[in-house]
Amino acid sequence: MNPEPVIPPHGGYRNLKSFQVAQLVYDLTVRFCDSYIDRRSRTHDQMVQAARSGVQNIAEGSLASATSKATEMKLTNVAKASLGELLRDYEDFLRQRGLPQWEKDDPRREDLFQQRCSTADEVAQWAARLHEGERSGLCGPGGPGGQQQPNAKSATYPEIAANAALLLITVAISLLDRQLIAQAETFEKEGGFRERLYRIRQQARRNSKDTPGP
Repeated sequence: MNPEPVIPPHGGYRNLKSFQVAQLVYDLTVRFCDSYIDRRSRTHDQMVQAARSGVQNIAEGSLASATSKATEMKLTNVAKASLGELLRDYEDFLRQRGLPQWEKDDPRREDLFQQRCSTADEVAQWAARLHEGERSGLCGPGGPGGQQQPNAKSATYPEIAANAALLLITVAISLLDRQLIAQAETFEKEGGFRERLYRIRQQARRNSKDTPGP
């Protein structure tokens, strides 16, 4: 039986789906704010910082898990809260400009979800295809493949970009919810760093007793 390591495996945040989606949200938010929010405004800085906080706290929580499961959970929750703040900023952007926030069953949301975009460029390409498709009548407000409604107004780029970000933020928050549940279950089952040290010391004592003398 292999001995339990003092420092458990940790820091694999780049493999976490939550980190990958949050990083995509951050990249999209930087582009979005540079395009549609005054760079001198507090809103610009706050949105970018909230997106960055989501990414950074996931990474820091993963690294901190080596010696503190409680800190890992705390930072994961901070990441979730930061993304929740960012989500409300995007909702305010749409509301204040009279742009629609797509319903949960809007086919355009499902279409973006199915694209499995991993970069901001891929999301931008999807947005361009959607925008051109709606303008040409290939798809209407019902989404890609839907029927163009009479006198329907095509979605603008700001509307598409904000709603795309909202979907991806929602996905990231959902992943973090599941991550927090898993972290809590691990903590309940295995304890934290102190419990780990105690188990290792106890095992070392048992091993020394079992080792025959000269």
